[in-house]
Amino acid sequence: MQFQGGDKVLIVSCDDDPRAIGKTGRVLDEVAPGPLTDYRWTVDRISIWIAPVLVRADEIKKIGRW
Repeated sequence: MQFQGGDKVLIVSCDDDPRAIGKTGRVLDEVAPGPLTDYRWTVDRISIWIAPVLVRADEIKKIGRW
């Protein structure tokens, strides 16, 4: 699935930081991620205790716009 910067997403799994599972966040990337991030999306605004995470497209589900 293709995401856009500003999409509100539910994190259904997260290899980067398991504490983010079940929380919502915002996609930062304005373009599709590439080899630098191993094709993972950057999601932030998860929690003040959780830094932005890198997730694969199958680890997040779009639930709206921020």
